[in-house]
Amino acid sequence: MIKEIDARGQACPKPVIMTKKELDNMDKGIVVTIVDNEVAVGNVSKLANSLGYEFKVDKKKEDEYHITIIKGEVQQEEIKELRKADSDNLVIVFSSNTMGKGSEELGRILIKSFIYTVAESKPYPKSMLFFNSGVYLTCEGSEVIEDLRKLESEGVEILSCGTCLDYYKLKEKLQVGQITNMYTIYDRIRNATNTVNIG
Repeated sequence: MIKEIDARGQACPKPVIMTKKELDNMDKGIVVTIVDNEVAVGNVSKLANSLGYEFKVDKKKEDEYHITIIKGEVQQEEIKELRKADSDNLVIVFSSNTMGKGSEELGRILIKSFIYTVAESKPYPKSMLFFNSGVYLTCEGSEVIEDLRKLESEGVEILSCGTCLDYYKLKEKLQVGQITNMYTIYDRIRNATNTVNIG
């Protein structure tokens, strides 16, 4: 059983009380309490710790924290379901056509390996966003086109910044995904459960 509690906007000790109530109502399972401030994070975490339950805290967005508490021995299917929910709205952002700082040649090798790994690993992200020199990855000459096409065929949204394509004179060379704008890029990042920045 996975129970989600939205305690955003609730003054302490209410997030703690809401969490304790749900934990008391189950023999075993997972409770995910969502709060919007660090005081609530600390208080709910102290509750879980005092009860001897395994827990973790994830900062999803600005002013949004998810405290996941595991009570008892839960089945692997429940943990898989929790992980899937966590990845259902994962957005990966590519601001460069290389990965990391330092050697550009190594950076190209790393970005190719990273995108291949994403293409071979489920669950897939919801969206992959490409801007600045990252748009080179979705255009003619890119070594990752086939991996990106595979991801797109599996339902992953591949979006390249139109302004960036124009700047690099690549719009006619786009090979995979759709052209987008900064509003859509911001919208995808703002609504993501998790955002990973590569560049």
